[in-house]
Amino acid sequence: MTRPIALFFVLLVFVSAAGAALAEGPKYRALTDVPFTDVTLEDGFWEPRLETNRLKSLPHTLRYCRETGRIDNFAKAAGLIDGKFEGYFFNDSDVYKVLEGAAYSLAAHPDPKLEREVDEIIASIAAAQQPDGYLNTHFTLTAPDERWTNIKIKHELYCAGHLIEAAVAHFQAAGKRSLLDVAEKFADHIDGVFGPDKL
Repeated sequence: MTRPIALFFVLLVFVSAAGAALAEGPKYRALTDVPFTDVTLEDGFWEPRLETNRLKSLPHTLRYCRETGRIDNFAKAAGLIDGKFEGYFFNDSDVYKVLEGAAYSLAAHPDPKLEREVDEIIASIAAAQQPDGYLNTHFTLTAPDERWTNIKIKHELYCAGHLIEAAVAHFQAAGKRSLLDVAEKFADHIDGVFGPDKL
């Protein structure tokens, strides 16, 4: 047998053995996820950072979202107050990110004042949702005829993703469906626009 052919057969044996080992599966137990509501961090590294987040970062970001018009954009889109859209076209996502963080904080440290503020913001978001489920304050207030015309640049799906993440966190933390219902309705709208046989 020539040397290249012998080398080929040796490699074939190794590849076959490796494939057989992989086919057997891992020799360790599968990992199981743990809900964030079942985890308490009481260490010298993470606990102080979470406290800083709860006591400083969350109040600051909520105040900033109010000062920059991000939260009022929802009330404007709902027709609850007058005014034009303020900020960047992706501003809704910032409100959703802050709500997600607030939900995580509320799960570990119940705070009636923060919970009321979160509930008020969610009520404004729900009021801004269009009858067909669409939710984006930029397009609702500035260009309703341009919905879904530039998904590569205008962040509609990006904002929707952050809404869904915030809604799941809020539901897991508070057990309330208020934001989850909004997210589900928007997801149904997205499915109606982009679902099977739509593109």
